[in-house]
Amino acid sequence: MIAETVCSAVSAAGLGIAAVTAYRKRFLTAARIAAYALVPIGLVMTGVVEWLADTAFSPAAWAGFGLLGLAWVLFATTRVVERRRGGTRKERRAAARAAERSDAVAPAASAPSLGQGSRPASRPAATPRGDDDFSDIEAILKKHGI
Repeated sequence: MIAETVCSAVSAAGLGIAAVTAYRKRFLTAARIAAYALVPIGLVMTGVVEWLADTAFSPAAWAGFGLLGLAWVLFATTRVVERRRGGTRKERRAAARAAERSDAVAPAASAPSLGQGSRPASRPAATPRGDDDFSDIEAILKKHGI
């Protein structure tokens, strides 16, 4: 009841401002103001205002809005995680299948697609088991000139 009265008052005030604006020979602006002024009374007449008032004071409606918000947060979170992982489940499966295949060279190719590097990789001489862990580190340090 109060919402309908307020909407009617806003519409009446808006139409009054539109009339004053039209009196000043600014017809385009007056028509735009009149259009805005008719929206609240139109909402009252269609029942939207009553529906909004019923929704605003309904605990079930607020619980529904809360659940919609939670659903949106879950969708957004899963999308962020999916982007960080690198694609959808199908894309990850396809990448895993491609990694499992050992034929990296095309079937009709006579040589590997990637040629030898600037210098051939040399294998260190057979060393005791304890030095194996550090041989990789030493190779990396030598590669960077350290």
